Amino acid sequence: MKFSSLLVLIYFATVFFSIEACHETDKAALLDFKSKINQDPSKLLQTWNQSTDCCTQWEGVACDSNGRVVNLTRPGLFDTDDSIFDTFMNGTISPSLGNLEFLEFLDLSNLKQLTGSIPSELGKLSHLTAVFLDTNQFSGPIPASFQNLTKLIRLYVSDNLLSGSVPSIFQHMPSLSELGLFNNQLSGGIPSSVSQLVSLTKLDIHGNRFSGGIPSTIGSLKNLVTLDLSENQLTGSIPQSIGELSKLNLLYLYQNKLSGSIPSSISGLTSLQFMRLSDNKLTGSLPSSIGKIPLRRLILENNLLTGELPASLGNLTDLDSMYLKNNRFTGKIPSSLSNLVNLLDLDLSRNGLSGPIPSQLATLNLQILDLSFNPLNLVNIPTWIANVNTLQRLYLARTGITGELPQWLSGMSLTYLDVSSNMLAGDLPTWVGNMTSLYSLNVSINGFHSSIPAGLENLSGLGELDLHMNNFTGSKPSGVINLANLEIFDVSKNMLTGEIPVHSKAFPASSFEGNSGLCGSPLPPCKTA
Repeated sequence: MKFSSLLVLIYFATVFFSIEACHETDKAALLDFKSKINQDPSKLLQTWNQSTDCCTQWEGVACDSNGRVVNLTRPGLFDTDDSIFDTFMNGTISPSLGNLEFLEFLDLSNLKQLTGSIPSELGKLSHLTAVFLDTNQFSGPIPASFQNLTKLIRLYVSDNLLSGSVPSIFQHMPSLSELGLFNNQLSGGIPSSVSQLVSLTKLDIHGNRFSGGIPSTIGSLKNLVTLDLSENQLTGSIPQSIGELSKLNLLYLYQNKLSGSIPSSISGLTSLQFMRLSDNKLTGSLPSSIGKIPLRRLILENNLLTGELPASLGNLTDLDSMYLKNNRFTGKIPSSLSNLVNLLDLDLSRNGLSGPIPSQLATLNLQILDLSFNPLNLVNIPTWIANVNTLQRLYLARTGITGELPQWLSGMSLTYLDVSSNMLAGDLPTWVGNMTSLYSLNVSINGFHSSIPAGLENLSGLGELDLHMNNFTGSKPSGVINLANLEIFDVSKNMLTGEIPVHSKAFPASSFEGNSGLCGSPLPPCKTA
C-alpha cells in the first residue's frame, strides 16, 4: 500500500515539475492586457496577478511544457455545468498580446464592450490556429498583418464595427476552414484571394457593405458547406461555377442587387438544403434543374422571376417551406406540388398565377397557404381547404372570391384569415364569432353591408381586425373595440353611425375616418341636442 502511494506521489511530482513556470514575457503581456480593461464585473481576470504563476493559477490561460502561453480563453458567453454564463468586459486589447509568440488559441469573443482597433501586433502570432474576437465593438480595418497567420483554421471577427476593405490576406491561409466577418461595416469587393481558401467549409460575410460581383471562381471552394453573402450590395449575376459546390448545405444571397437568371448549374448543388435568394433583381424563369436539389427551404421572394413554375418542383419531397411571392410567375400552380409531403408553408402570393388551385394540395399538412394577389378568379373558396386540418394561416386576398363566406370556415382552427380585396357581399356571418383561434381577421375592401356582429366579442385572442372599406352599418359593439389583445383595428370608410364606444387602446383617428355618422374620441365629439 505504501509502495503504491509512493508511486502516485512520484507520478504527480514528475507531472508538476515537467511544466515550467510561466515565461516572464508572456506574464508581462497578459498583465498589460489586464491593465487595459476598465470593467470586469464578473472578475474573469481576478486570478491574474504578479504573485502567482500564469500557467497553473490563472483562469483562461494554458501553457505548454516550456511555460509558454498557448491558449488564452476569456469569452463573455460560455456554458457551465448547469447554466449559461453571460458577462462583459470593457476596455481595449493591448498590443502586448503580440508578444505571446507561441499562442495557438485566442478567444475574447462575446465580451460586448471591447473597443478600439484590433492590434496589428496580433499578426506576429504565427502559431495561431483559432481567433475569436466576435461580438465586441472593435472598429477600424482588419489588420493586413493577419497575412502572417498562416496556420489559421478558424477566424471570427463578426458582430463588430469593423470598416474599410478586406486586405489581401487569404492567399497565405491554406488551412482556413471557417471565416466569419458578418455584421460589420466592411466595404469594397470580396477579395479574389478568397477563392484560394480551398479548405474553407464556412464563409459568412453577411450584413456588411460589400459591393461588386461574386467571384467567378467561387466554385473552386469545393469543401464549402455554408455560404452566406446576404445583406450586402453585391451586383452582377450568380456565377455558373456555383454549381460545383457539391458539399454546400446553405446558400444565402438575399438582400443584394444581384441580376440575371438563376443558373441551371444549380443542379450540381447535390447537398443543398437551404436556398435563400430573395430581395434581389433576378430575372428569367426558374430552371427545371432545381428539382434535383434536396432542398428543405426555398425562398425566392421579391425578385423579377418570370415564366411558369416548373413541374419539377414536385420532386423536392424534403421541402418544408416555399416562398416565391412577389415575382412575375404566370400559368397554373403545378399539381405536382401535392408530392411535397413535408411542406408546411406555401407562399405564392403577388404573382400572375391563374386558377384553379389544384385540389390535390388537400393531401398536404400545410400550416400556411398564401395565394393572395393572383388572378385566380376563384369565385368560391375551394371546399377542399376544409380538409387541411393543419392549416393555421389562410391568405386569399384579391383572388376573385364572390358571394358569401362559406360556413365551413368556422370549423377550422385558423389563426390568420385574410380574404380582403375581393367581391364578398351580404352579412358578415355571426358564426365568425365561433372562430376562437383567430388572431388576425381581414375582410377589408369587400361589399359586406351588415352590422358588425356582436359575436366578434368572443374572439378573446384577436389582435388584428380590419373591416375597412365595406358598407357596414349601425354602431360598433363596445366589446369588440375593448378586446384585451386587440392592437390593430380599422373600421374606416364604412357607413357606421353613433358614438365610438369608450375604449382603453389608443387607436388613431384614421381607424374610424370615412364614416360620416361616427363621432367621439379619437374623432370630433358628438353634437349634443
